[in-house]
Amino acid sequence: MTGNELFSDPDHTALLLVDIQPDFMAGGPLATANGDAILPGVRRIMEARPCGVMVATQDWHPPGHVSFASSHADRTPFETIELHGHEQVLWPDHCVQGTAGAELAPGLPWDHVDLVLRKGCDPRVDSYSGFRNNWNAAGKRPPTGLAGYLRERGVHTVLVCGLARDVCVQWTAEDAAAAGFRVGFLWDLTRPVTHDNDDDCLQALQAANVDVLETADLFH
Repeated sequence: MTGNELFSDPDHTALLLVDIQPDFMAGGPLATANGDAILPGVRRIMEARPCGVMVATQDWHPPGHVSFASSHADRTPFETIELHGHEQVLWPDHCVQGTAGAELAPGLPWDHVDLVLRKGCDPRVDSYSGFRNNWNAAGKRPPTGLAGYLRERGVHTVLVCGLARDVCVQWTAEDAAAAGFRVGFLWDLTRPVTHDNDDDCLQALQAANVDVLETADLFH
């Protein structure tokens, strides 16, 4: 599907701005690969207001979150453990509630956003996707309510961008598709934790029926 075909009904399309926060940018404890570079393009698309609905997700962890390596004795960042029956990457402390690094990135027109959805608030469960938390002790991935919110607003198509490409943006896009939305992934407005994962990310998106686009596809 082309960008024009996917974007044929902007009034029923949502732009999802995933975790665009300083802790995922240069100097942050979990900096993505050149994450700051997406900001001009994100500003452009936000100011153009090409979608009927805009939603920002915000990683918002309490201190001592289970996903932090510092919460586990003798563990270091980027090691993995088993948590609730699934692999869990242990991250550097990041996006701690109330800290400057957890705020939405300054300089973007956040007043245009209809909803800010905070995730990762449960100290016992990680949360990558804007649509569902990661697995809990009951073996479930509880919904965040975002799918219902978008449906109530008449949305059937979502465009996804933000940080990090190979974690929270990818999971958000895959869950959006699983929830029945048509999904466009704005590749140039994402950056990964590591570019080593780009091929795997592309393959996973294609398998999930997510259309990978460039911002230019929306503006020609």
